Amino acid sequence: MNRMLIVIAGALVWTQVMVAQERAQETGKPENRVTTDPEQAKIVTSDIARFWRQYDTAGQTGLDAAMDDYLKNGSPGLQEFTTLRIHSSTDLAAVIRKHPKYYTSIRPSTLRIESMAGSIRESFRSLKRLYPDAVFPDVYFLIGCMNSGGTTTDRALLIGAEMYGRTPASPMEEMDDWHKLVLKPVEEIPAIVAHELIHCQQKYPMGTQSLLTQSIKEGSADFIGEMIAGKIINDHLRAYGDPRERELWLEFKQQMDGKDWSHWLYQGDKSKGRPADLGYYVGYKICESYYRQAADKAAAIKDILQIRDFKQFLEASQYDGKFK
Repeated sequence: MNRMLIVIAGALVWTQVMVAQERAQETGKPENRVTTDPEQAKIVTSDIARFWRQYDTAGQTGLDAAMDDYLKNGSPGLQEFTTLRIHSSTDLAAVIRKHPKYYTSIRPSTLRIESMAGSIRESFRSLKRLYPDAVFPDVYFLIGCMNSGGTTTDRALLIGAEMYGRTPASPMEEMDDWHKLVLKPVEEIPAIVAHELIHCQQKYPMGTQSLLTQSIKEGSADFIGEMIAGKIINDHLRAYGDPRERELWLEFKQQMDGKDWSHWLYQGDKSKGRPADLGYYVGYKICESYYRQAADKAAAIKDILQIRDFKQFLEASQYDGKFK
């Protein structure tokens, strides 16, 4: 009987493997490859080299054709990033034509990313020490449309490398106000990877998200991401927010239960008179307050990543009391 059970179990495992392989071939996407071992997650930079090979052929084939080849023959991560952020080779070529000097200038920075694998891996290890239940997806570096520094799927972290090519010599005359604020130097790559990695740890209730909920989701990724990488992706928000913390909180508090994020999150270049995405800043401050007053810091990290009731979390953070 035991031998028969072993044979049946083995057959089931083999069937699952074959189904997974067939599904990957049909969809062009890998099965979820999320590991609990920070040493096993892949750090993939091949799409950067592929972009520059195709970019160099544009003089002969045309930019649209070059970008079409780049997207069609890219990694599984690039395929997903295309669906989520790039959309089409025509869209990508149009953005490059609008910012020709900038794209030309970022080649050296993007090619440096491969050498940062060690720093990225160390932040993975740091998270494992802070939060033993951590999981680690593969990381794909891509060159996209200057509309996303990074995002996640259920199987990967996807990082827009072109958003991290700024140098003192970058041609900023091609940029709108939003890009002038959010384009970063390549040295900040470990920070954006850390931020997106924290999103993969969050276990929050599904459903319609209030401004408070979404701001804490982003702010907690900034807060714990900074702990593991030693850097934060939103220094410009801190520089603006710290001198105005009280007034920002009082304004945010009046709106935090609503579903309108438009004045606090994901505005891009639509924010006027102050930086976009100040919800990240407020969420960071709430999480920071919770962590600082917690006696058990390891438990506080778990609490931040597994919030069930965001209003209760805010109350427990004692952040509002800071301004009374």
